[in-house]
Amino acid sequence: MTTIGVVGIPSGWSSRMLTLAFEQLGCIAHQIDMAEVVVDLQNASAHYRDIDLTKLDAIVVKKIGTPYRPELLNRLAMLRYVGGQNVPIFSNPFNIKRVIDRLSCTVTLRLHDIPMPPTIVTEDIDRAAEAVRGFKKAVLKPLYTSKAQGMVLLNADDDLSKEISAYKNAGNELIYVQQMLDLPGHDLGIVFMGGEYVTCYARVGDQNSWNTTIRDGGRYQPVDPSDEIIALAKRAQAPFDLDFTCVDIAETNIGPIVFEVSAFGGFRGLWDARKIDAANLYANYVLKRIGHDA
Repeated sequence: MTTIGVVGIPSGWSSRMLTLAFEQLGCIAHQIDMAEVVVDLQNASAHYRDIDLTKLDAIVVKKIGTPYRPELLNRLAMLRYVGGQNVPIFSNPFNIKRVIDRLSCTVTLRLHDIPMPPTIVTEDIDRAAEAVRGFKKAVLKPLYTSKAQGMVLLNADDDLSKEISAYKNAGNELIYVQQMLDLPGHDLGIVFMGGEYVTCYARVGDQNSWNTTIRDGGRYQPVDPSDEIIALAKRAQAPFDLDFTCVDIAETNIGPIVFEVSAFGGFRGLWDARKIDAANLYANYVLKRIGHDA
């Protein structure tokens, strides 16, 4: 019988749904918490409790850990070793690494001429303050974060030296400064599987927060984007070669711009906005790729 490992958060809704989806398709599915994985490089083994990860038919990474932090790159390296033992991993840990770090993701997008909000990165507090003044309004974004956690909104007339110093002292050695553009109160999550467009949903803000995340009161709604936006999103996700991903796009007065490409995609958004069972879709995709007749 086909045996699948689902790397995720033990209490996470999407991790549980993905595990259940594989079980419903006739597989043995194990949820894997990376905090308990042991990799023995000398003996070429990797275990989660009593499960030999090198004997699995595939591993699917739904979530590498929470909160986002640089240490998660170590977990990806451990999975990369498991993949080197001929275990297919979705998505490839090396590819996930390229998007989980905000700066790495941004650099790749800009090198491929993907339109993004004007962005300046520096370790110098004075230069960062100068960037905020030039932008008039800006957001400081941690390199490892999700759902806008840890982001700081600044205006040109704020006490920038004080605010940015506090931000840097909180552990943000590199200061990522992005211009705050006029947005329509919503942004788009455009979902791809195996590089092919699946659907789109909107995150609509509740007008009490500058961002549209569900964590800060936003809600999901269905939306049908233009062919232009779908083409932009497809071009944005292509360099990362992820098996399941979501591209965050906003429509602005200067045209559509990309915020980021997600490492793991949005199961909840697909369900709440479209009633699409992303876990089932993804499980079928993985089993097809490994030659399992679901």
